[in-house]
Amino acid sequence: MSSYAPLNLILVFLVSFILTNSSTPIALNQTTNIGVIIDEVSRAGKEQKTAIEIAVQKLSSDPRNHKLAIHFKNSKGDPLEAASSARDLIDKQNVQVIVGTDTWEETAVVAKIGQRAKIPVISLSSDTLQPLSRLQWPFLVHMSNLDMSDEINCIASIVQAYNWKRVIVVFEDNMYGGEYRAVSLLFEELQKIGSFIEQSVVVPHYTSSFDPKETILDNLVNVLKTKQSRVFIVLKSSLPTATRVFEEANKLGLMGQDSVWILGNSFSSFLDSLDPSVFQFMQGALGVKTYYSDKSAQFLDFKSNFKTVFRSNYPKEEKFEPGIYAIRAYDSIETISLALANLGNLNDTEKLMDTIIAFNNFSHLTGTIAFQKEKLSELFQLVNIIGKSYKDLGFWSPGSGFSKSLGLGGQQSVRQLAVNWPGDLINRIPKGWAMPSNGKKMKIGVPDATSFDRFVKVEWIESTNETRYTGFCIDVFEAVVKALEEKYEYTLPYEFVNHSGSYGDMVDQVYYKNYDAVVGDVTILYNRSRYVEFTQPFIESGLSMVVPVKSDTQQAWKFMKPFTVEMWLATLSILLYTMFVVWFMEHQVNREFRGPWKDQLGTALWFTFSSLFFSHREKIQSNHSKVVVMTWLFVVFILTSSYTASLTSILTVRMLEPTVRDIDWLRKTNAPVGCDPDSFVGDYLTNVLKLKNIKNVSRQEEYPENLKNGNISATFLELPYQKYFLNEYCNEYTAVGPSYKFGGLGFIFPKDSPITDDVSGAILSLMEDGKIREIENEWLDAPQTCSSSNPGLETERLTLASFWGIFLISALASTLSLLIFLYRLLHNQIEQRIISLHGPRWNNESRWRKAVRIVQIVLSLNRNQVQPRESTNEWAPQTPHRWESVSPTEVPEHLEIGRPTQLEIPMRKMDQN
Repeated sequence: MSSYAPLNLILVFLVSFILTNSSTPIALNQTTNIGVIIDEVSRAGKEQKTAIEIAVQKLSSDPRNHKLAIHFKNSKGDPLEAASSARDLIDKQNVQVIVGTDTWEETAVVAKIGQRAKIPVISLSSDTLQPLSRLQWPFLVHMSNLDMSDEINCIASIVQAYNWKRVIVVFEDNMYGGEYRAVSLLFEELQKIGSFIEQSVVVPHYTSSFDPKETILDNLVNVLKTKQSRVFIVLKSSLPTATRVFEEANKLGLMGQDSVWILGNSFSSFLDSLDPSVFQFMQGALGVKTYYSDKSAQFLDFKSNFKTVFRSNYPKEEKFEPGIYAIRAYDSIETISLALANLGNLNDTEKLMDTIIAFNNFSHLTGTIAFQKEKLSELFQLVNIIGKSYKDLGFWSPGSGFSKSLGLGGQQSVRQLAVNWPGDLINRIPKGWAMPSNGKKMKIGVPDATSFDRFVKVEWIESTNETRYTGFCIDVFEAVVKALEEKYEYTLPYEFVNHSGSYGDMVDQVYYKNYDAVVGDVTILYNRSRYVEFTQPFIESGLSMVVPVKSDTQQAWKFMKPFTVEMWLATLSILLYTMFVVWFMEHQVNREFRGPWKDQLGTALWFTFSSLFFSHREKIQSNHSKVVVMTWLFVVFILTSSYTASLTSILTVRMLEPTVRDIDWLRKTNAPVGCDPDSFVGDYLTNVLKLKNIKNVSRQEEYPENLKNGNISATFLELPYQKYFLNEYCNEYTAVGPSYKFGGLGFIFPKDSPITDDVSGAILSLMEDGKIREIENEWLDAPQTCSSSNPGLETERLTLASFWGIFLISALASTLSLLIFLYRLLHNQIEQRIISLHGPRWNNESRWRKAVRIVQIVLSLNRNQVQPRESTNEWAPQTPHRWESVSPTEVPEHLEIGRPTQLEIPMRKMDQN
């Protein structure tokens, strides 16, 4: 038995080898049934059927590939038909995989049926609205983006880039409501960027029993008459329906300038197969379509075959170019074939599903396929319809945004793209809105009870039975409306409506859509701007305190007014310092500065004060003193000139002093203050300035009355009111304290109003042209009697801050001269001591020895320690040629020196400085 064991092992090995090598032919001889569910009547279905037939024919021609049997079913665009077709394919045709379904409704029902039968379903739809997990849909694969959110994000990015606030969404209706979920998703994305859907244009399905053309026309006419937005987004629509929409829009003039049309992927995907005659109705529209490369050799070969087969199968079609639907269908069959080639057991559909998902980075017509979470990574292409075709503008991807070229990833804004807009608009971006054609006027609220009627005045005219609106703000708005007609070429129909409430309530009425706008003296505040939108301010605003003024009662001391207290003290200090320095240096050599100390002090004071008027007569002997006096005279010249000019202004102009100096006094005394009760001022005074005793003053003429009779000590007015009030009441009131700035006066519109930008532009244009300044002069300028008055505070006093520089120069010059003088004085004293100790030997000693002796003298410069070598009468008259009492400067030879004073120091006569 043991001799047959090797033979048995060899036999087993041969049988295994034969079975192993024969398994491939057995698998290759098997046929895989593939079910295809499409709408064979639609353009997409025709392209898909042709592409699948080409793919199967190509794969069958290669004996290495598996045999594929295709079973087509017509869904007619109905999910129920698609569900019935899926059951028939699974039960009767025994298919291992299902391909097709152009809508999410069809995909959902077919995927549920495939899940129960554990049959993979490859969907060709591109309108899935939500991310789907493998746990929820274990047998579903998408050949396009898994959800429509990417397409909607791309559209929202375009709207945000051009700052369009309102849009109109156009979509095709069906009984299953999938389009409404897409509109809801678009609404959410637009809300994030501050835009919204003004109107939804729902058009019936092209197979509907209703007349689609009539319904489309009625909806577009309603938009034209009642809506402002001219930004149309064709979100989900079939090719026939969208074509009818563009035809009717052209007839109504909705494809003209300032209109914008954005085409979603569901329609833009047909641009390559669209009849050239249809392009004339959609000139300037932007399209968002799935990108695929049409330059590869693989695509060009497929395109050639497709055109041949499609022309043969559908000769009545006008274009035979393949679109994205054909490409996805072709790639789906290739994907299945590759999965089968890597699958051992063809009947194991669960492993077939896993094998399809496992594929990554292999080339197909749509590019490099890489399934990520059961979907393909795709790129959107932005196109612009021009002539009989379209031009490429750039690309958009979910993670990178816009780019002009592939691979640049978000390095360019869509606003930089060269777009040909509807109506041949090239030089500027369309506004995206227009006034409705129904003639409905804007309802504009106007405050009917303002404190200052120069800004807004509402009065009833009995003779004409009408309300008249006048004032600075009204004239500015009318000028803006006229500028809109000239600059933007449209008329702004409006009517004024009286508002009797507060300004805050008037702002709320705009927020709640009861007013379309507000025209008046409304201050731009942060809290208000959260709910409404303000235009560019047409006049500045702020808040300041206005108080009565009184004449200056301190007439006797007006000569002190030019300088502040600090300035007077500094001037006196530098004067006394200069006096001391001059006296110290002059009394050594100048007889006029000698004598008893009382005489010396009087002479020094007289000399210094008389120099203020350049009338001093004392002669200056010392060169050091001359430097000090020269600098001092320069300071005197500047001080006297400034003082004279300031005093002249004080004496010739009537000075008015405020009765209240600052807000702190109001807080401490709890003095009453007045303000407008309908404005924000009262809250500001209470919450910010911490004032408590606040009284309401409603009319302009009530302010002087309350201030004069003492009901209020001060009033707080906004800057435009303050300017007019002070001009009206000359020399009676003045503004004191700081001015608290605000955003200015502006007009109010709703947050989403497209008119705001145009009105702001018109205001800026009027300000640059000087038109608003002319209106301001007409309403708010002072009367002629006040043109030369000075209702302000007293002339500004001269402070130390303006003169500390010259004071510093004078002090430095005096100090430096004094230091030099003291140095020379000390030097002569040391030399005198040395000579008195060493006598004639000093001149014969070396320099080194002299230096040593000088150091010794400095260290022992004390009369108790340093004694003369012998008692010599150095002050005797017999040696006048060698010793006498002098200063560090040269003493004139004719000067007779008497007995030295206590401050005189005997020293050697020096050469003249």
